[in-house]
Amino acid sequence: MTLEDAFRRAGTQDVEICQTMQATVQALEKGRRPDAIVLDVHLADRDDGWAIAELVTMLGPKRPHIAFSTGSPQDIPEEIAEMGPVFEKPYNPEQLVAELGTGRKRGLFARLLG
Repeated sequence: MTLEDAFRRAGTQDVEICQTMQATVQALEKGRRPDAIVLDVHLADRDDGWAIAELVTMLGPKRPHIAFSTGSPQDIPEEIAEMGPVFEKPYNPEQLVAELGTGRKRGLFARLLG
């Protein structure tokens, strides 16, 4: 929950944590457009959490900013890793928040490993 706390300290008002690919897809289907998505490579139900990044590209030109959080950066296909910064665990959550920009205040989907 350290990452969630870092976003809240930076002023993010709405943080939604999705621990599975299914929960993330359902959240996106609700029609809410997050400003940023932090993707963990190893979700509770899949080992390719990065695949959500591919779906996000379908949201059009104003797609959310993406960052990857992982202990296994080598598991992310190169073309996917180019979609956003990759933060290898352990990392400083404030650096990730700064990378995504603190001006984004509305939504954030995140999968945190605790």
